[in-house]
Amino acid sequence: MHRSNQQRIEVLGALQARASQARAEFYNKVGLQPPAKPIRYQVVSKGPKAFHIVERTTGKTRAFRFTYKEAIAFAQYLEARAEGAVLTLAGERQ
Repeated sequence: MHRSNQQRIEVLGALQARASQARAEFYNKVGLQPPAKPIRYQVVSKGPKAFHIVERTTGKTRAFRFTYKEAIAFAQYLEARAEGAVLTLAGERQ
């Protein structure tokens, strides 16, 4: 990655961390609980054995699975990956 791009990413990360800290301080000062973080991906049934994983902000289908358990697991995987976690799916090679 180009050096200037890397610097911009680092600055953005620092700004996001500071904004998060400021929000937490605000909620502590006024004695309120911060709002719950909304989920990004939702599992939607599309038939007796078909489930779509839909991104809530855009409404686009990101994936589909044929069992509810697999759909939930994949939605949780996408959610964790969106938050910056480095994960692999079961059976996926690194």
